[in-house]
Amino acid sequence: MTSNKRFILTGGGTGGHIYPAIAVAEALKQDNDVEKIYFAGCKRNMEYNIALNEGLEFLDFDISGMPRKNPVKLFFWILNLIKSVILATITLQKIKPDVILGTGGYASAPSIIAGCLLKIPFIIHDPDAHPGIVNKIMASKANVVSTAFEQASKYLKSNNIILNGNPIRANFGNIDKVKALETLGFKKNKKIILVMGGSQGAKSINDAILGCIEELIIKYNYQVIHQTGKKNYEYYISELENKWKDYKNCSSYIVKPYFDYMATILASADIAISRAGSLSLSELNLNALPSILIPYPFAAANHQEYNAKAMENAGAAVFLDDKNCTPENLLKNITTILNNENKLQHMKEANIKLAKPNATKDLVALLKNIS
Repeated sequence: MTSNKRFILTGGGTGGHIYPAIAVAEALKQDNDVEKIYFAGCKRNMEYNIALNEGLEFLDFDISGMPRKNPVKLFFWILNLIKSVILATITLQKIKPDVILGTGGYASAPSIIAGCLLKIPFIIHDPDAHPGIVNKIMASKANVVSTAFEQASKYLKSNNIILNGNPIRANFGNIDKVKALETLGFKKNKKIILVMGGSQGAKSINDAILGCIEELIIKYNYQVIHQTGKKNYEYYISELENKWKDYKNCSSYIVKPYFDYMATILASADIAISRAGSLSLSELNLNALPSILIPYPFAAANHQEYNAKAMENAGAAVFLDDKNCTPENLLKNITTILNNENKLQHMKEANIKLAKPNATKDLVALLKNIS
C-alpha cells in the first residue's frame, strides 16, 4: 500500500453515528500513510462543530431526515437528495479519496451514494442492533459491512459482514477504578450509581431519580453521579431543592448538566442507568459496567429498544420501558442488582464478552486494506 492516502468519513445526525467516525479519525491522524482526512455531513447538524474541533476539513452536503408520512415533503426531499448527491459526486471527483467510511444516519447518504457511482471503495459501519435505512440500502454495494451488534447482520444484505464493535475514543476503558474514585472524591466501600441520558439528558430518567435520590443515598448508602443533560439541569435542580434541600451538603451525590471526563466517570461506577444509544452501550461494555437501559421512545425506527433488548438478552443489562420508568420501578431494579453480588458479577462478565476493545484499530485496518 502506498502512502498519501485520502479518507472521507461520513455519518451524522446523532452522536451514535458521529463519534465512531471521530474515533477512526483520531487513529488515522497517527498514521504516516494518511495524507488527508475529510468529514462529510450536514453543516446544520452537530457533526459540523465536532469535526471542526477535531481539525477535520468538513464537506457540507445539505440533507435532512426522510419524511415518511407526507408525500409532498417526501417529493421535495428526494429532489434535495439528488441535488446533494450531484454536489457530492463533483466534490469527490476533485478530492479523489481512496476510501470512504459511512457510519450511518441520513447525513452519510450523499457521500456514500456518490462514492458508489464513482466506484470508490467504501465501508459501511452500523452502530446499532437494528440498522438505519441508508445502511440497509447501501450494504449490498459496500466492499465491507462492519457491525457493532451481531443482530444487525440479519437486516443487511452483504456477503462480507464483520462483527467489529463500535470504534471508541482512545481514553475509554483504560482508566483505573481506584484513580477514578480518587478524582471524584468518592469512597471505595460504597457502591456508585451512574445516571445519564446522553448529552441532552432524559427527562423521564431525571424525574424517576428525583423521586428516589434521597432514599438511594440516605437509606441504601449508595453514591450517585448524575448527568442531567444541559437543557434539563435548571428544572431538575429547582425541583431537587424543593424536595431535598440538604443535597448540596451531601458528598455522595455529584450532579451536573454534563461531564467532560466521562471516561473517568464510567471507570468509577458499579451500575449505570442510561438511554440505549449504541455508543453509550459500547462504552458500558468496555468498562464491564452493568446497566438499566431505558430506551428513548422516539428514536428513529425504535433502534434504541432493539439495542437495549440485545444487551438484556446477552445478560449485560436490564431493559426498562420508558413509560414504566417510575421512582418505584427504578429503585427496585437498582437495589435488586446491587444487592446481588452474583448477578452483578454475571452482568459484568456479559459486558466483557460483548466488548470489542480493538474495534477502532480493526476498522482502520479494514479501511487501509481496501484503499
